[in-house]
Amino acid sequence: MALAAGRNTPERQVSCLVLPVKAGIRIFEGSLITLASGYAVPGSESVGLTAAGRAEEYVDNTEGQDGDATVKVKRGCFRFENDQNDPVLQSHVLSNCYIVDDETVSSSDGSSSRSIAGKVIAVDTYGVWVEIE
Repeated sequence: MALAAGRNTPERQVSCLVLPVKAGIRIFEGSLITLASGYAVPGSESVGLTAAGRAEEYVDNTEGQDGDATVKVKRGCFRFENDQNDPVLQSHVLSNCYIVDDETVSSSDGSSSRSIAGKVIAVDTYGVWVEIE
C-alpha cells in the first residue's frame, strides 16, 4: 500500500561485505571486486558485472568450488588507475566510469564491452577516485 503519511524508514550503513568467491579465482588485496552471478571476481573487461568494492584481503580459491572461500569487500570511494587509452577526465566527474581490469577504469563502456565501476568523484595525477555504492 502506498504511503498516506510520513514514515520512519529504517536505514542500514553498509561499509563492508563478506562475499562468496567464484571457483578458480584468485583475488588480490586492493583490487576492484565485482559480482558475476552472485560470486566475487576481480574486475575485468566484461559486460554484466556488478561493481562491489575493494578487496580488503588476499583470497585464493583457484582449487575451490563456487563459494568455498569468501572475501571481505569494502564499499566507498577508492582511487584506481586511469586507462591511458580511454582516460577519465575532469569533465567526467559525477558520471559513470567503466571497468577495464581489477585496478583500471576508463571513461567509456568500450563499445558495450565494459561494466560500470561507479561514479567518478575526482581525477588527479595518480588516478581516478571512484565511488562504489
